[in-house]
Amino acid sequence: MKRFDTKSVQLSIKNTNKINSKVTPIYQTTAFKFSDLDDLEKFYQGEQDYLYSRVGNPNTDELGQAVAQLEDATDGIATSSGLSAILIGILAVAKSGDHIIAATDIYGGTYQLLAKELKDFGIDVSFVDFTQPKEIEACIRENTRLLYTESITNPLLRVEDLDRIVSMAKEYQLYTMIDNTFATPYLCQPYHKGINLVVHSATKYLAGHSDVTAGVLVGEKELIEKAREKAVNIGTNLSPFDAWLAVRGIKTLSVRMERHNANAQKLSNKLSQHRAVSKVYYPKYVTPKGNGAIVSIDLTNYCNMELFFKSLQWVKIVPTLAGVETSVSYPIATSHRALPKHVQDELQITEGLVRISVGIEDAEDIIEAFEYAIESSVITK
Repeated sequence: MKRFDTKSVQLSIKNTNKINSKVTPIYQTTAFKFSDLDDLEKFYQGEQDYLYSRVGNPNTDELGQAVAQLEDATDGIATSSGLSAILIGILAVAKSGDHIIAATDIYGGTYQLLAKELKDFGIDVSFVDFTQPKEIEACIRENTRLLYTESITNPLLRVEDLDRIVSMAKEYQLYTMIDNTFATPYLCQPYHKGINLVVHSATKYLAGHSDVTAGVLVGEKELIEKAREKAVNIGTNLSPFDAWLAVRGIKTLSVRMERHNANAQKLSNKLSQHRAVSKVYYPKYVTPKGNGAIVSIDLTNYCNMELFFKSLQWVKIVPTLAGVETSVSYPIATSHRALPKHVQDELQITEGLVRISVGIEDAEDIIEAFEYAIESSVITK
Protein backbone atom coordinates (compact mmCIF):
# COMPACT_ATOMS: atom_id res chain seq x y z
CA MET A 1 0.00 0.00 0.00
CA LYS A 2 1.31 3.45 -0.93
CA ARG A 3 2.17 5.89 1.87
CA PHE A 4 0.31 9.18 2.10
CA ASP A 5 2.88 11.36 0.32
CA THR A 6 2.95 8.96 -2.61
CA LYS A 7 -0.84 8.58 -2.75
CA SER A 8 -1.34 12.36 -2.91
CA VAL A 9 0.88 12.53 -6.00
CA GLN A 10 0.03 9.24 -7.71
CA LEU A 11 -3.70 9.87 -8.02
CA SER A 12 -5.78 7.48 -10.05
CA ILE A 13 -6.28 8.69 -13.60
CA LYS A 14 -9.78 8.51 -15.05
CA ASN A 15 -9.00 7.17 -18.50
CA THR A 16 -12.09 7.08 -20.72
CA ASN A 17 -10.45 6.76 -24.10
CA LYS A 18 -7.54 5.15 -25.86
CA ILE A 19 -5.26 8.19 -25.64
CA ASN A 20 -2.83 7.55 -22.80
CA SER A 21 -2.44 11.08 -21.46
CA LYS A 22 -0.15 11.42 -18.41
CA VAL A 23 -2.64 13.87 -16.89
CA THR A 24 -6.40 13.40 -17.03
CA PRO A 25 -7.83 15.64 -19.79
CA ILE A 26 -10.41 18.29 -18.92
CA TYR A 27 -13.79 17.00 -20.00
CA GLN A 28 -15.26 20.49 -20.40
CA THR A 29 -18.57 19.30 -21.75
CA THR A 30 -22.18 19.52 -20.64
CA ALA A 31 -23.13 16.16 -22.08
CA PHE A 32 -21.79 12.96 -23.64
CA LYS A 33 -22.89 11.69 -27.05
CA PHE A 34 -24.31 8.31 -28.06
CA SER A 35 -24.27 6.51 -31.39
CA ASP A 36 -27.91 5.41 -31.25
CA LEU A 37 -30.78 4.69 -28.83
CA ASP A 38 -29.35 1.31 -27.90
CA ASP A 39 -26.11 3.02 -26.94
CA LEU A 40 -28.08 5.58 -24.90
CA GLU A 41 -29.94 2.82 -23.07
CA LYS A 42 -26.61 1.35 -21.95
CA PHE A 43 -26.18 4.30 -19.57
CA TYR A 44 -29.43 3.50 -17.78
CA GLN A 45 -28.46 -0.15 -17.60
CA GLY A 46 -25.15 0.74 -15.93
CA GLU A 47 -23.01 -0.15 -18.94
CA GLN A 48 -21.97 3.45 -19.76
CA ASP A 49 -20.48 5.86 -17.21
CA TYR A 50 -21.61 9.27 -18.40
CA LEU A 51 -24.71 11.01 -19.70
CA TYR A 52 -24.81 14.65 -18.55
CA SER A 53 -22.22 16.50 -16.47
CA ARG A 54 -24.65 17.34 -13.66
CA VAL A 55 -25.09 13.59 -13.25
CA GLY A 56 -21.41 12.73 -13.57
CA ASN A 57 -18.16 13.71 -15.26
CA PRO A 58 -14.70 12.07 -15.36
CA ASN A 59 -13.03 15.07 -13.70
CA THR A 60 -15.47 15.38 -10.81
CA ASP A 61 -15.38 11.63 -10.32
CA GLU A 62 -11.60 11.75 -10.17
CA LEU A 63 -11.65 14.43 -7.47
CA GLY A 64 -14.13 12.53 -5.32
CA GLN A 65 -12.13 9.33 -5.62
CA ALA A 66 -8.82 11.10 -5.01
CA VAL A 67 -9.94 12.49 -1.65
CA ALA A 68 -11.58 9.18 -0.71
CA GLN A 69 -8.23 7.54 -1.42
CA LEU A 70 -6.39 10.01 0.86
CA GLU A 71 -8.95 9.47 3.63
CA ASP A 72 -8.94 5.69 3.04
CA ALA A 73 -12.71 5.91 2.62
CA THR A 74 -14.66 3.67 0.27
CA ASP A 75 -16.20 6.35 -1.92
CA GLY A 76 -16.37 10.10 -2.49
CA ILE A 77 -18.21 12.80 -4.40
CA ALA A 78 -17.15 16.29 -5.47
CA THR A 79 -19.57 19.22 -5.18
CA SER A 80 -19.79 22.93 -5.92
CA SER A 81 -18.58 24.07 -2.45
CA GLY A 82 -17.86 22.89 1.06
CA LEU A 83 -21.33 23.93 2.20
CA SER A 84 -23.03 21.98 -0.58
CA ALA A 85 -21.00 18.91 0.40
CA ILE A 86 -22.18 19.37 4.00
CA LEU A 87 -25.79 19.72 2.85
CA ILE A 88 -25.89 16.54 0.78
CA GLY A 89 -24.09 14.66 3.55
CA ILE A 90 -26.76 15.68 6.05
CA LEU A 91 -29.57 14.87 3.62
CA ALA A 92 -28.07 11.42 3.11
CA VAL A 93 -28.78 10.56 6.75
CA ALA A 94 -31.58 12.90 7.87
CA LYS A 95 -35.01 13.79 6.51
CA SER A 96 -37.95 15.98 7.49
CA GLY A 97 -38.86 15.29 11.14
CA ASP A 98 -35.33 14.25 12.11
CA HIS A 99 -32.95 15.94 14.54
CA ILE A 100 -29.19 16.45 14.47
CA ILE A 101 -26.71 17.69 17.06
CA ALA A 102 -23.87 20.00 16.07
CA ALA A 103 -20.95 21.54 17.90
CA THR A 104 -21.48 25.20 18.75
CA ASP A 105 -17.96 26.28 17.81
CA ILE A 106 -18.07 25.54 14.08
CA TYR A 107 -17.57 27.66 10.97
CA GLY A 108 -20.08 30.52 10.80
CA GLY A 109 -21.32 29.55 7.33
CA THR A 110 -22.04 26.02 8.52
CA TYR A 111 -23.78 27.40 11.61
CA GLN A 112 -26.06 29.46 9.33
CA LEU A 113 -26.78 26.47 7.09
CA LEU A 114 -27.72 24.30 10.04
CA ALA A 115 -29.55 26.92 12.10
CA LYS A 116 -31.58 28.50 9.28
CA GLU A 117 -31.72 26.57 6.03
CA LEU A 118 -32.28 23.10 7.46
CA LYS A 119 -35.52 24.33 9.04
CA ASP A 120 -37.01 24.53 5.54
CA PHE A 121 -36.10 20.86 5.11
CA GLY A 122 -37.92 20.05 8.35
CA ILE A 123 -34.71 19.08 10.13
CA ASP A 124 -34.22 20.34 13.68
CA VAL A 125 -30.71 21.18 14.96
CA SER A 126 -29.37 21.52 18.50
CA PHE A 127 -26.04 23.29 19.04
CA VAL A 128 -24.05 21.91 21.96
CA ASP A 129 -20.68 22.39 23.62
CA PHE A 130 -18.91 19.24 22.42
CA THR A 131 -16.37 19.46 25.23
CA GLN A 132 -19.23 18.43 27.55
CA PRO A 133 -20.32 14.85 26.73
CA LYS A 134 -23.20 14.97 29.20
CA GLU A 135 -24.65 17.97 27.37
CA ILE A 136 -24.52 16.04 24.09
CA GLU A 137 -26.23 13.04 25.67
CA ALA A 138 -28.89 15.26 27.21
CA CYS A 139 -29.84 16.52 23.73
CA ILE A 140 -30.21 13.09 22.12
CA ARG A 141 -33.83 12.32 21.16
CA GLU A 142 -35.60 9.38 19.58
CA ASN A 143 -35.41 11.16 16.21
CA THR A 144 -31.73 12.21 16.50
CA ARG A 145 -29.78 10.94 13.52
CA LEU A 146 -26.40 12.68 13.39
CA LEU A 147 -23.53 14.18 15.40
CA TYR A 148 -21.75 16.92 13.45
CA THR A 149 -18.50 18.70 14.31
CA GLU A 150 -15.07 19.69 12.95
CA SER A 151 -11.76 17.89 13.48
CA ILE A 152 -10.12 21.28 14.17
CA THR A 153 -12.72 23.96 14.78
CA ASN A 154 -12.99 27.30 13.02
CA PRO A 155 -11.73 29.82 14.18
CA LEU A 156 -10.64 28.87 17.73
CA LEU A 157 -8.88 25.65 16.71
CA ARG A 158 -10.24 23.23 19.29
CA VAL A 159 -9.17 19.68 18.44
CA GLU A 160 -12.17 17.36 18.53
CA ASP A 161 -12.05 14.08 20.46
CA LEU A 162 -13.06 11.82 17.57
CA ASP A 163 -12.80 8.60 19.57
CA ARG A 164 -15.35 9.91 22.07
CA ILE A 165 -17.68 11.06 19.28
CA VAL A 166 -17.55 7.65 17.61
CA SER A 167 -18.09 5.84 20.91
CA MET A 168 -21.13 7.96 21.77
CA ALA A 169 -22.57 7.57 18.28
CA LYS A 170 -22.28 3.79 18.46
CA GLU A 171 -23.94 3.72 21.88
CA TYR A 172 -26.94 5.68 20.62
CA GLN A 173 -26.91 4.35 17.04
CA LEU A 174 -26.20 7.72 15.43
CA TYR A 175 -24.32 8.71 12.29
CA THR A 176 -21.25 10.93 12.53
CA MET A 177 -19.96 13.63 10.19
CA ILE A 178 -16.70 15.57 10.50
CA ASP A 179 -15.49 18.64 8.63
CA ASN A 180 -11.80 17.89 8.10
CA THR A 181 -10.93 21.04 6.16
CA PHE A 182 -8.44 22.55 8.61
CA ALA A 183 -6.61 19.31 9.38
CA THR A 184 -6.74 17.86 5.86
CA PRO A 185 -6.05 14.14 5.39
CA TYR A 186 -2.36 15.03 5.83
CA LEU A 187 -2.91 15.43 9.59
CA CYS A 188 -6.11 13.54 10.29
CA GLN A 189 -8.14 10.77 8.69
CA PRO A 190 -11.43 10.62 10.61
CA TYR A 191 -12.76 7.70 8.59
CA HIS A 192 -10.04 5.57 10.23
CA LYS A 193 -11.58 6.47 13.58
CA GLY A 194 -14.99 5.20 12.55
CA ILE A 195 -16.55 8.47 11.36
CA ASN A 196 -19.25 7.76 8.75
CA LEU A 197 -18.90 10.88 6.61
CA VAL A 198 -15.96 13.27 6.17
CA VAL A 199 -16.38 16.61 4.42
CA HIS A 200 -13.86 19.06 2.99
CA SER A 201 -14.03 22.54 1.60
CA ALA A 202 -11.65 21.64 -1.21
CA THR A 203 -11.52 25.39 -1.85
CA LYS A 204 -8.95 25.53 0.95
CA TYR A 205 -5.93 23.24 1.33
CA LEU A 206 -6.83 20.46 -1.09
CA ALA A 207 -6.90 22.73 -4.15
CA GLY A 208 -4.45 24.96 -2.36
CA HIS A 209 -4.06 28.01 -4.60
CA SER A 210 -7.13 30.20 -3.93
CA ASP A 211 -8.50 29.73 -7.44
CA VAL A 212 -11.10 26.97 -6.97
CA THR A 213 -14.42 26.75 -5.13
CA ALA A 214 -15.26 23.11 -4.45
CA GLY A 215 -16.34 20.61 -1.82
CA VAL A 216 -15.80 16.89 -1.33
CA LEU A 217 -17.74 14.38 0.75
CA VAL A 218 -16.25 10.93 1.43
CA GLY A 219 -17.31 7.99 3.52
CA GLU A 220 -19.22 4.73 3.45
CA LYS A 221 -20.28 3.72 -0.04
CA GLU A 222 -23.95 3.34 0.82
CA LEU A 223 -24.12 6.83 2.31
CA ILE A 224 -22.16 8.40 -0.55
CA GLU A 225 -24.60 6.83 -3.04
CA LYS A 226 -27.47 8.51 -1.17
CA ALA A 227 -25.56 11.79 -1.11
CA ARG A 228 -24.83 11.48 -4.83
CA GLU A 229 -28.54 11.14 -5.56
CA LYS A 230 -29.20 14.32 -3.56
CA ALA A 231 -26.38 16.13 -5.38
CA VAL A 232 -27.77 15.22 -8.79
CA ASN A 233 -31.34 16.18 -7.93
CA ILE A 234 -30.49 19.41 -6.11
CA GLY A 235 -27.81 20.39 -8.62
CA THR A 236 -24.75 20.79 -6.42
CA ASN A 237 -22.40 19.49 -9.11
CA LEU A 238 -18.93 20.91 -9.63
CA SER A 239 -17.61 22.13 -12.97
CA PRO A 240 -15.10 19.83 -14.72
CA PHE A 241 -12.42 22.54 -14.88
CA ASP A 242 -12.62 23.30 -11.15
CA ALA A 243 -12.39 19.58 -10.41
CA TRP A 244 -9.33 19.32 -12.65
CA LEU A 245 -7.67 22.25 -10.85
CA ALA A 246 -8.42 20.73 -7.45
CA VAL A 247 -6.89 17.39 -8.42
CA ARG A 248 -3.81 19.21 -9.68
CA GLY A 249 -3.57 21.00 -6.32
CA ILE A 250 -3.83 17.79 -4.32
CA LYS A 251 -0.63 16.51 -5.94
CA THR A 252 1.36 19.06 -3.89
CA LEU A 253 -0.72 18.76 -0.70
CA SER A 254 1.97 17.02 1.33
CA VAL A 255 4.80 19.41 0.51
CA ARG A 256 2.57 22.44 1.03
CA MET A 257 1.19 21.22 4.35
CA GLU A 258 4.65 20.41 5.63
CA ARG A 259 5.69 24.07 5.13
CA HIS A 260 2.33 25.47 6.27
CA ASN A 261 2.57 23.51 9.53
CA ALA A 262 6.20 24.41 10.21
CA ASN A 263 5.59 28.11 9.62
CA ALA A 264 2.43 28.16 11.73
CA GLN A 265 4.24 26.55 14.65
CA LYS A 266 7.02 29.15 14.47
CA LEU A 267 4.55 32.03 14.26
CA SER A 268 2.51 30.69 17.16
CA ASN A 269 5.61 30.33 19.32
CA LYS A 270 6.73 33.87 18.56
CA LEU A 271 3.39 35.62 19.01
CA SER A 272 2.66 33.79 22.27
CA GLN A 273 5.57 35.79 23.73
CA HIS A 274 4.39 39.18 22.42
CA ARG A 275 3.32 41.71 25.05
CA ALA A 276 0.36 42.96 22.97
CA VAL A 277 -1.17 39.56 22.17
CA SER A 278 -3.87 38.72 24.69
CA LYS A 279 -4.16 35.09 23.59
CA VAL A 280 -2.84 32.73 20.93
CA TYR A 281 -5.04 29.88 19.71
CA TYR A 282 -3.01 27.06 18.21
CA PRO A 283 -3.50 23.29 18.64
CA LYS A 284 -1.02 21.05 20.44
CA TYR A 285 -0.17 17.41 19.81
CA VAL A 286 -2.49 16.95 16.82
CA THR A 287 -0.03 14.64 15.08
CA PRO A 288 3.75 14.24 14.79
CA LYS A 289 3.44 15.79 11.33
CA GLY A 290 2.27 19.09 12.81
CA ASN A 291 -0.61 20.99 14.36
CA GLY A 292 -2.20 22.78 11.46
CA ALA A 293 -1.71 25.85 9.31
CA ILE A 294 -4.02 28.29 11.13
CA VAL A 295 -3.06 30.52 14.06
CA SER A 296 -5.70 32.71 15.70
CA ILE A 297 -4.73 35.59 17.96
CA ASP A 298 -6.70 37.93 20.21
CA LEU A 299 -5.49 41.53 20.33
CA THR A 300 -8.30 42.79 22.55
CA ASN A 301 -7.25 45.47 25.07
CA TYR A 302 -3.88 46.12 23.45
CA CYS A 303 -4.29 47.07 19.79
CA ASN A 304 -6.29 49.39 17.57
CA MET A 305 -7.78 46.91 15.08
CA GLU A 306 -8.11 49.40 12.22
CA LEU A 307 -4.43 50.27 12.54
CA PHE A 308 -3.50 46.60 12.78
CA PHE A 309 -5.18 45.72 9.48
CA LYS A 310 -3.79 48.82 7.78
CA SER A 311 -0.27 47.88 8.88
CA LEU A 312 -0.16 44.36 7.46
CA GLN A 313 1.84 45.40 4.37
CA TRP A 314 2.04 42.39 2.04
CA VAL A 315 -0.20 40.09 4.10
CA LYS A 316 -3.58 39.86 2.36
CA ILE A 317 -6.88 40.57 4.15
CA VAL A 318 -9.47 38.07 2.89
CA PRO A 319 -12.73 36.47 4.10
CA THR A 320 -11.37 32.94 3.70
CA LEU A 321 -8.23 30.90 4.32
CA ALA A 322 -5.58 28.59 2.89
CA GLY A 323 -3.72 29.19 -0.34
CA VAL A 324 0.04 29.43 -0.46
CA GLU A 325 0.11 33.13 0.53
CA THR A 326 -0.23 34.20 4.16
CA SER A 327 -3.53 35.97 4.77
CA VAL A 328 -5.75 37.11 7.62
CA SER A 329 -9.48 37.22 8.20
CA TYR A 330 -11.57 39.03 10.77
CA PRO A 331 -14.17 36.50 12.00
CA ILE A 332 -16.50 38.95 13.74
CA ALA A 333 -16.84 40.92 10.49
CA THR A 334 -16.89 38.01 8.02
CA SER A 335 -17.24 34.28 8.74
CA HIS A 336 -19.00 34.67 12.12
CA ARG A 337 -20.67 38.02 11.47
CA ALA A 338 -24.21 36.61 11.24
CA LEU A 339 -24.03 34.66 14.50
CA PRO A 340 -26.24 36.02 17.30
CA LYS A 341 -24.32 38.28 19.68
CA HIS A 342 -24.74 35.89 22.60
CA VAL A 343 -23.25 33.06 20.51
CA GLN A 344 -20.30 35.26 19.51
CA ASP A 345 -19.76 36.03 23.20
CA GLU A 346 -20.02 32.39 24.23
CA LEU A 347 -17.50 31.39 21.57
CA GLN A 348 -15.18 34.30 22.37
CA ILE A 349 -15.45 35.74 18.87
CA THR A 350 -14.19 39.12 20.02
CA GLU A 351 -13.48 42.46 18.35
CA GLY A 352 -9.79 41.64 18.66
CA LEU A 353 -9.83 38.11 17.22
CA VAL A 354 -7.78 37.62 14.05
CA ARG A 355 -7.48 34.32 12.17
CA ILE A 356 -4.15 33.92 10.42
CA SER A 357 -3.82 31.53 7.51
CA VAL A 358 -0.09 30.89 7.50
CA GLY A 359 1.40 30.54 4.03
CA ILE A 360 4.52 28.91 2.68
CA GLU A 361 6.72 32.03 2.52
CA ASP A 362 9.89 32.31 4.63
CA ALA A 363 8.84 31.99 8.28
CA GLU A 364 10.95 34.95 9.38
CA ASP A 365 9.25 37.23 6.86
CA ILE A 366 5.85 36.16 8.16
CA ILE A 367 6.87 36.75 11.77
CA GLU A 368 8.31 40.17 10.97
CA ALA A 369 5.13 41.20 9.13
CA PHE A 370 2.92 40.43 12.11
CA GLU A 371 5.30 41.91 14.64
CA TYR A 372 5.31 45.13 12.61
CA ALA A 373 1.51 45.25 12.33
CA ILE A 374 1.04 44.60 16.04
CA GLU A 375 3.65 47.14 17.12
CA SER A 376 2.17 49.72 14.75
CA SER A 377 -1.27 49.29 16.29
CA VAL A 378 -0.46 49.10 20.01
CA ILE A 379 -2.62 51.50 21.98
CA THR A 380 -0.45 53.99 23.85
CA LYS A 381 -1.62 54.57 27.39
